[in-house]
Amino acid sequence: MSHSNRVALLGSLAGLIAVATATQAVAADAAVAADKEKCYGVALKGKNDCAAGPGTTCAGTSKMDYQGNSWKLVPKGTCATMKVPGNRTGSLMALDRDRPKA
Repeated sequence: MSHSNRVALLGSLAGLIAVATATQAVAADAAVAADKEKCYGVALKGKNDCAAGPGTTCAGTSKMDYQGNSWKLVPKGTCATMKVPGNRTGSLMALDRDRPKA
């Protein structure tokens, strides 16, 4: 086998390994997501999983504790019963409360 054929074969094998690894990661994420739900208004400052409103990017960008438009993944069925200070609970939809001033 020539050198260029070996290089091509090794490149193809590396590509197959990368695709297999990515496929396993996506399957694992789907399994985790199946038993989780987005819960708004329960994350501590900088500990959100995503959606922290205008002026922020994503995970870890909430500006305040229990920010109503940021969410955290929680076990499915637990969001509405999660207690936060002020005798409040989490929500399956973004909230207007506890948002930083523009």
